[in-house]
Amino acid sequence: MLSKNQRKQILQLSQKKHRVTQGLFVAEGEKVVTELLDSAWEFVSLFAIEPEFHSNAEKISWEEMKQITHFKTASPVLGVFKIRAEQPILGEPITLAVDGVRDPGNLGTLIRLCDWFGLSELICSQTTVDCYNTKVIQASMGSMVRVQCHYVPDLGTTLDALNKPIYGAVAREESIYTTKLPEKASFVFGSESHGISSEVSAQLSNLISIPNFRNGNQAESLNVATAAAIVLSEIFRTR
Repeated sequence: MLSKNQRKQILQLSQKKHRVTQGLFVAEGEKVVTELLDSAWEFVSLFAIEPEFHSNAEKISWEEMKQITHFKTASPVLGVFKIRAEQPILGEPITLAVDGVRDPGNLGTLIRLCDWFGLSELICSQTTVDCYNTKVIQASMGSMVRVQCHYVPDLGTTLDALNKPIYGAVAREESIYTTKLPEKASFVFGSESHGISSEVSAQLSNLISIPNFRNGNQAESLNVATAAAIVLSEIFRTR
């Protein structure tokens, strides 16, 4: 049975300030929690409708699970995990960076894209949503165990220090399909509403875009995760 303190702590972890002060985050769903456990990610507590899920899982009822979920619909498994210590930036040949991406679903999908294309890190501005947000964890579908998110105070300076060209994905610039891309480069994506900040834009070496093929009817923009998927696919297709 869930205690009052357990319920309070789990619900508090839906807020970044409590995740930071406690050094903990919540993951929900069998796939995501299993990925974390299989990667030997340290956990504090596990709760499951069926205790067979894990030897250390505490069995609780659906009613109790509904009281602690961070979503509208509860999953049969929920875990409280420790936030891992920040690791140094590796500086891989291809670096993906995001500036001010605030939607949890988008960031989770971007983490999943990094995993799919073999990138082990994602560099984020401080204005980007917290990667330990439960919705980000959910959207990443477990890919966060293989992709380190680095939050840096000055994204432009951090990318410049990697000593390779920095490409900014913006509207109506040189097409990604006609741009000759180098073997090593960083690629920055901004939020759909505000784009790349002026501070980061000042550090960009080149601007690229995904052309719109519908004549006379300009869609406002692509979803940032969709745009990143197209750019990453083109990068690795031409390597």
